[in-house]
Amino acid sequence: MAGLINNLLILLLVFQNSCSGFRNPLSVFKRYKDTTRSLSSECLGNNRPVISLGLTDFALDIRMPGVTPKQSDTYLCMSLHLPVDEEAYVVDFRPQASMDTVHHMLLFGCNVPSSTENYWDCDEGTCTDKSNILYAWARNAPPTRLPKGVGFKVGGETGSKYFVLQVHYGDVSAFRDKHKDCSGVTLHLTHQRQPLIAGMYLMMSVNTVIPPGEKVVDADIACHYQKYPMHLFAYRVHTHRLGKVVSGYRVRNGQWTLIGRQSPQLPQAFYPVEHPVDISFGDTLAARCLFTGEGRTMETHIGGTASDEMCNFYIMYYMEAKHAVSYMTCTQNINPDMFRNIPQEANIPIPVKSDMIMMTHGHHHEETKKTDDSFSLKQPKREEEEVLDQDFHIEEAVDWPGVNLKLGQVSGLALDPKNNLVIFHRGDHVWDGNSFDSSFVYQQRGLGPIEQNTILVIDPSNADILNSTGKNLFYLPHGLSIDKDGNYWVTDVALHQVFKLGVHDKEPLLILGRSLQPGSDKNHFCQPTDVAVDPVTGNIYVSDGYCNSRIVVFSPNGMFTMQWGEETSVGKAKPGQFRIPHSLTLVPEFGQLCVADRENGRIQCFRSETGEFTREIKHKLFGRELFAVSYIPGGLLFAVNGMPYPGDIVQGFVMNFSTGEIIDTFIPVRKSFEMPHDVVASEDKTVYIGDAYAKTVWKFTSTEKMEHRSVKKAGIEVQEIKEAETVIEARLKNKPVSTESQKKWEKHHIVEQASPGISFVLITTLLIIPIVVLLAIAVFIRWRKTRVYGADADHKLESSSGRILGRLQGKGSGGLNLGNFFASHKSYSRKGFDRLSTEGSDQEKDEDDGTDSEEEYSAPPPPPVSSSS
Repeated sequence: MAGLINNLLILLLVFQNSCSGFRNPLSVFKRYKDTTRSLSSECLGNNRPVISLGLTDFALDIRMPGVTPKQSDTYLCMSLHLPVDEEAYVVDFRPQASMDTVHHMLLFGCNVPSSTENYWDCDEGTCTDKSNILYAWARNAPPTRLPKGVGFKVGGETGSKYFVLQVHYGDVSAFRDKHKDCSGVTLHLTHQRQPLIAGMYLMMSVNTVIPPGEKVVDADIACHYQKYPMHLFAYRVHTHRLGKVVSGYRVRNGQWTLIGRQSPQLPQAFYPVEHPVDISFGDTLAARCLFTGEGRTMETHIGGTASDEMCNFYIMYYMEAKHAVSYMTCTQNINPDMFRNIPQEANIPIPVKSDMIMMTHGHHHEETKKTDDSFSLKQPKREEEEVLDQDFHIEEAVDWPGVNLKLGQVSGLALDPKNNLVIFHRGDHVWDGNSFDSSFVYQQRGLGPIEQNTILVIDPSNADILNSTGKNLFYLPHGLSIDKDGNYWVTDVALHQVFKLGVHDKEPLLILGRSLQPGSDKNHFCQPTDVAVDPVTGNIYVSDGYCNSRIVVFSPNGMFTMQWGEETSVGKAKPGQFRIPHSLTLVPEFGQLCVADRENGRIQCFRSETGEFTREIKHKLFGRELFAVSYIPGGLLFAVNGMPYPGDIVQGFVMNFSTGEIIDTFIPVRKSFEMPHDVVASEDKTVYIGDAYAKTVWKFTSTEKMEHRSVKKAGIEVQEIKEAETVIEARLKNKPVSTESQKKWEKHHIVEQASPGISFVLITTLLIIPIVVLLAIAVFIRWRKTRVYGADADHKLESSSGRILGRLQGKGSGGLNLGNFFASHKSYSRKGFDRLSTEGSDQEKDEDDGTDSEEEYSAPPPPPVSSSS
């Protein structure tokens, strides 16, 4: 009888494994709205408020000193004295806050703060003398950089001596864990005299009342301008939840000229004035906020709480230094009749996607559930119908010929300023078990450098090779990036070096590290993996690497400035710890650098200027390894995971950077991922992935949104795709079908065939039924023989069953977890690197997790499980 049970168990496991082999990767994914709540329990403030940036420049870190607000709509203030007596100029603002905890921030300049305490309740006031608003932030707005030659003047005889930071904590439910908050802003200041002085003009309604249920309510502001000319270069809008659009204008001789128009439900950044606007004596400045009272049961007034409203239009301007005025306000409406002629655009709300509105308001209505390694959200679901709503889907460009290029191991990809694809590959060299000794010294120098061109410039449309270089320079290429000037930045793990190459230069323009010498000090690397160059500052970031666990930062001319990171400790990896920092991408809008922490299977993001940890993105769909990451403007993060392990699906990911939420996953149709090594994406959502084992590069493109409903009735799942319905209906009625619809449907159908879903599972199940019946008969006959011939046969049967079960066992991938890690206040250790790191080196492998950290000379990876193909 035991033999019968074992055989039935075997059949059950085989059946389960077969079904999972046909599971569409998208079918295991459900969209969860991720909270923006910070997960930190400790304050990670910068205890170096003044940071030298050279002979004339310095940074000033202005932060809350670890506060925990007790009630909602708390306004807290703190002050910081300007550390120099002479004049200085603020030329850059970088916010250090998340809307998960902070509603908005204001930065004032003055000479006498209202308190001398570390921080105080702003009800006591901000300053006792005249104060000027220098900066305003809300809703995850990106950094603000002033035009060249423009700065806010501070210090000296006439400038402000103090900065006062005011932080509005709207909903304090984010502080239920009683963590400490260090939100604030980092200023870049220079002593170099700026010819143009920046200032802030604030237009603000103070007496607007929004009746409950009223569909449209206008708040109008207008003032005469009676000062020297000013030139407008940026604007920012601000309301609370009821605001639909805010518009600002210059009115001159009856003509309305748009300064800026934006939805206040989008990130409240300072947006550039699209067309230069100057304001002269006699002009009128006018602004309108469009509100709705729908959904409210009481009147809404202008006020400071989240349930009140605000109508603010901020304008950044500059003036000649000799006439400069640093701050001006307008809080009245001098001519209500003039608004009869306001352009119609001011009365038209700017549409904002519902998920963006939910993101900007912090998701406080959603229920959070903490798991052992992340936060995931329980979304309200309807039993009958669940709608997947996305704007695009990434799929392979099946007609792109680049997949057939003859390449070596593909290690790096990048896009040049012309949007051409650049490939970094290893030619006839491979990384195997003979490449390095136990001290990470390269052992195959006798082979000489790679004789083929290792850098190929590819036409993105037809895959023609436009240019090639890199012959006789490298031994084992790895990372590649391209700066704003088109220079190539590459790493070589055999040479332990980083190179800067001009497109047409035969010799490197800059070399970092010592050739063939591994190390962990500021002059050496140990198998560096990737490099990134900040387009604004020119700072160079190097991920180092396979045998070090750090990010190293250099100035534009190659001088060491700082480093951060440490080896992963035993147990759960902490913030700032790495186990092969494998890939880098800069997020300029938020002043962050994100790292693919390969063997920890996660993405870690840091403040690029300070190295301060801001967040972790980790999903169970990533599996055990995450190899590469790429960011594009607009808030999309692309990533690819690594070698397949039982239960893992090797695939590409598209994520919302602000929330960490997975938007889409994708796999190729032609060939299969074996070990995808790098990913790069362009602003039009074209994605390229290079594979080191398959020696292949795939191109993926985005398709327009298709309404895709998953309707569950009586346990049966029906897929409805509108393009398919159009084609099929036309065929049934013998109507002509448009070529575009036909192509769209056929293309989608090809992808669906390549990624079989529930229909294949049903078909497979039907095919398995006869086999199950036959096996059941065989089992019954064997059982009868056992009864007749004794226990010996049963013992043999059990032994055989054990062998089969052993082969089928493996760690499951677990349930889907779309946790988002905003741990921006979590502290981590910054230990030195005075010894060569050997933990997590390429040769070592942990017995318990089966993780192989060496991609090139490890044993061949296990064959991909059926769920990854």
